[in-house]
Formats: sequence, structure tokens, C-alpha cells
Amino acid sequence: MTILVTGGSGFVGRFIVEALLGEGRRVRVMGRTRPADGFFSWPVEFVEGDLDPARDQSAAFEGVSAFVHAAFDHVPGRYRGGEGSDPASFRRRNLDGSVALFEAAKRAGVGRVAFLSSRAVYGEQPAGVELSEASEPHPDTLYGEVKLAAERALTAMSDDGFRGTSLRVTGVYGPGAAGRPHKWADLFDDYLSGRPVEPRRATEVHGDDAAAAVLLALDPPEPPPVLNVSDILLDRHDLLGIVKAATGSPHPLPPRSAEPVNAMDCALLRSLGWRPGGFDLLERAVRAML
Repeated sequence: MTILVTGGSGFVGRFIVEALLGEGRRVRVMGRTRPADGFFSWPVEFVEGDLDPARDQSAAFEGVSAFVHAAFDHVPGRYRGGEGSDPASFRRRNLDGSVALFEAAKRAGVGRVAFLSSRAVYGEQPAGVELSEASEPHPDTLYGEVKLAAERALTAMSDDGFRGTSLRVTGVYGPGAAGRPHKWADLFDDYLSGRPVEPRRATEVHGDDAAAAVLLALDPPEPPPVLNVSDILLDRHDLLGIVKAATGSPHPLPPRSAEPVNAMDCALLRSLGWRPGGFDLLERAVRAML
């Protein structure tokens, strides 16, 4: 059977498609534009579609056993603040459009849905508190509000024949597709050029590990409704320390950040067999990206 992936040619979606192909799954990618030949390591089906909630997209789900919804419509390069000057349209596309796709999947008899949500649903939390799936969400951005509302809609329509899991994914790093920069390209360029770099800490996960979490969410007989997806708490001092060691850069590293960051508890995902790469994978990935 076929797995439908929306947003498959996006930064995170590409990792998901490649992970599915690596397991020998048949993949159909939905998007506004067909990916260029060779964009993926193996041929995939393509169906034209978007996040218009008024559009009938039922044909995209024909013969589909599982649906991975990774599409998100926003101002390029921005998630938080990605609504630009049109928050109403942003909400309509990303919330109403997502719910319409969930409903179409259910009508078509699709058994499993994995929805790429975000750490942003938690919003502001007390300093030092570890975030678990049971933590009360307090989204403080429209992006987080929309993701949380889509999560809740998917959970509400889930039943014995239609299981939905929302994956609250933290910042994803890894190589970009051919001709596309990775997310730290500007940061590395600033450091290697001697420009000042502001201290910062953040939670991160490699794209391959995020994709592995999606695959695990599609497999268990009764998947949990929500899963945290995060691997490491990374300070820019340590990230750029890898860059400095690899390049011999003479520039000083930024000081460590004193900003409190809420780590994410991923015990539930680990109980399903998830084993992220940690700092070893980070170092290999950074050296490869350089």
C-alpha cells in the first residue's frame, strides 16, 4: 500500500520521504509543484495539491494506507511569525486546510495519520521544567496555536479504524537538499567571517531521527496521540566549537548562553524503540555540512 506525504519536498519532509523509501515503502508526495527529477533517491508518485480547505482532494488518498502530513504554508524561512500580514489566511490554510485533509483521509479509509506538529505548542513554560506530553500547552504564537488546534482536531476524529499521532518536533538540523542551504549556513558563515554571534541554546534533532520517529508512529497497533521528538540541548558555543575544530578558524567562540531552555522528555518515543544519534551524530553532520 501507498503512504501519502504532504510537504515531502520541504526541509523536514524530504527526510521523511527518504526514510520511507529506505524501508521499501511506496510513497506518493503531494505538493503544489512536482519535485525535480532526482530530488529523491528513488522515484516517487506525485499528486498536485495544496492546503485549500475548500478543495476536494479525495483522489490523492486512493489506495493510501497511511498519511504523513508535513506541509505547512508560511512566509519563506519563517515559522513563528510566518503569517506575515495575513493571520486569517494563515489560520485558514494551515488549520482548516489540515483538518480538511484529515477528514478526506478518514473518508478514504486511511488507517494511520502522522501529523508534524511542533514544540511551539508548549509556548512559555516555567524555567527548568522538562516538557512531557502531559505538560499543559500554552502557545504564545499563532504558529503554536494553529499546530495545537490541528492536533486536537486529529485526536477528536481518531477511533479504532483511524489512528492519528501528532509529533511535537523541535528544531530540525541536517543537510539541505541539493542546491539548498542547511539551516545553520548563515550562522556558520557569520562565525567563519569573524562577525559577532549572539549566544543561544536550543533543543535540536537530526532530520533522520525526526523521520525515524514518524515511521515509529505509523507502526504500533495503538500509537499514542502525541509524541515529543527532541534529542539534544545545544549551545551555539559547542556547535561552533565543532566548526572551529574542523576548520581551524582563529575566531573566538561566543560565550555560553545563560538563557533557560526547557528540555523535552522523549521517554514515550524511546519506549517505542527510538534511538537518536545525540552529539556523535551532530559532530558527523556538522563536519559533513562544512
